[in-house]
Amino acid sequence: MKKIALEEHFLTPNFLESTQADFASMDKKQVADFISRLSDIDGERIEAMDKAGIDISVLSLTDPGVQREQDTATAIKLAHKANDFLAEKIAKNPMRFRGFAHLAMQDPKAAAQELERCVQEYHFVGALINGQTNGKYLDEEQYFPFWEKVQTLDVPIFLHPGTSYSMPQSYNHRPELAGPLWGWTVETGTHALRMVFSGLFDRFPQAKIILGHMGETLPYLLWRFDSRWNILQHEQKLKKSPSQYIKENLCVVTSGMCSNGPLLCAIAELGEDNVMFSVDYPYESSEIAARFIEKAPISEKVREKICYHNAIRLLKLNGA
Repeated sequence: MKKIALEEHFLTPNFLESTQADFASMDKKQVADFISRLSDIDGERIEAMDKAGIDISVLSLTDPGVQREQDTATAIKLAHKANDFLAEKIAKNPMRFRGFAHLAMQDPKAAAQELERCVQEYHFVGALINGQTNGKYLDEEQYFPFWEKVQTLDVPIFLHPGTSYSMPQSYNHRPELAGPLWGWTVETGTHALRMVFSGLFDRFPQAKIILGHMGETLPYLLWRFDSRWNILQHEQKLKKSPSQYIKENLCVVTSGMCSNGPLLCAIAELGEDNVMFSVDYPYESSEIAARFIEKAPISEKVREKICYHNAIRLLKLNGA
């Protein structure tokens, strides 16, 4: 069965140093392997795609990118270069690759302009943002011009995990909790909930957010979000229940979560049209991800939606 994968990462030399900071606690051999495969576009990556039956990979710059850059001008310049680099790689193999833009969210208006450039000139299918940017979250008012552009362009934003701005006390003496094992899930799920409860989707009802890792636990908690929201006193008024925004404005990919239970939960809570296949290459195995979705206890009709139909619709991949 053909597949489209949406959370597939790459790396350029400009970001090698910042990326290695996130690898500090990992085995050195594993780090070397990740960097090698992140830096490769046309070789081993294509082989892995072929073995897994992946027709198209949507490429995005790996974490953290420019999200931690303190100098705004530098962030804008680096993001621009990363997008030019990616566009050149896609142009060499347009049948197999698409791109998510990398954006310097330090300047929301510049980010909006860069997104427009990438969509209109390079035909990128949206953008991927690696979490908070120097303590600023995407529901804040300063980002409204950015969301206006997102809505006008009608492209999704992939909210990818990133490290918390400050470490919670509960991670003290337990550094393994702060990263991809747990902390990134908490940070990203919380970031998405900020958008829901801030009323962002009332202001920008057509905005579409993609979450990785089967939804960063949110599908599991929809009933409780509604239940507890109804008993709280809150100044923010919402036109819909919290779960309704999550069902209408968020969709999820299977990246890094090759387990039937979470898959069935995501389908049941979000609907079969809001779940899509991904690997999280090179951090996860394309072969394992493919085998998982091919054998999952779902109907062939639903499997086809998850593997490629939903992505074609969301990303407007006409002819894919």
